[in-house]
Amino acid sequence: MAFDSYCRFQGRSSRSEYWWWVLFVAILSFCIGIIEGILGFSMTAVQTTSGILSLVLFLPGLGLSVRRLHDIGKSGWWILLGFIPVVGAIILIIWFARNSEMTENRYGPVPNMAR
Repeated sequence: MAFDSYCRFQGRSSRSEYWWWVLFVAILSFCIGIIEGILGFSMTAVQTTSGILSLVLFLPGLGLSVRRLHDIGKSGWWILLGFIPVVGAIILIIWFARNSEMTENRYGPVPNMAR
């Protein structure tokens, strides 16, 4: 998972590794939201918890996204497309859903989970 290579931006990550990470983050966020709601946290506490969670998950998610782009033969700099509202996010989602390049590329060998 992304924490295994916490801040590594070299190499490649398979499509399944990326989407398992997205599912993990979504479930974690949902569960924390439910717990905060049940415990009746104030909005300040919710914002603090969300901020801490975002900080902890930012670098592993960024590294994983860059490695996923490498897996389809794109430079990690393409992650900056995410700053273009709507269109950038749509393009990135389409790219993240693409199949891995099944041969070694300039970013490294095919990830094990892609075979």
